[in-house]
Amino acid sequence: MAIADLNAIKADLARRMDGALETLRREFAGLRAGRASPALLEPVRVEAYGTEMPIPQVGTINVPEPRMLTVQVWDRSMVGAVERAIRDAGLGLNPASDGQLVRIPIPILTAERRTELVKAANRYAEGARVAVRAVRRDGMDQIKAHEKKHEIGEDDAKNWQDEVQKLTDQYIKRIDESFAEKERDVRQV
Repeated sequence: MAIADLNAIKADLARRMDGALETLRREFAGLRAGRASPALLEPVRVEAYGTEMPIPQVGTINVPEPRMLTVQVWDRSMVGAVERAIRDAGLGLNPASDGQLVRIPIPILTAERRTELVKAANRYAEGARVAVRAVRRDGMDQIKAHEKKHEIGEDDAKNWQDEVQKLTDQYIKRIDESFAEKERDVRQV
């Protein structure tokens, strides 16, 4: 087996681990830290035209002031559905409509809500760690399979497994750093 093939395996593992980290970043963006951010509403899904759609596909999200979000709904018949979706999303938001414009005031975070947000962030981080470890396990299995077929030697297999473990450790560290940053962000607002 050529080293290029093993490098391709490592590149694929890194790409998949990047995906887990990117998913974590999107999930963290949906956790509000007391400031209005359009990312807060991006994961909210609206029942529209017989299917579920993300809010950015039914209206424009704006931040007119630091503690206020607005959604300019394109279809007047969707205003009620957008309000319901935001209210039911578990974000602790209470939208109010004004014609086709849905106003969403961002309340000040209570200590209890901050604790809930940190717990949610920790769950997201743990999910990302599990995903990275699953990618590592897949990489280790691929290396063992190549070793079993005698395409690589025992020493090479051990070296490549060490490489995969180092890659995993790097991504776990990045996940931990992202979580620590989000925790600081939630606690200091």
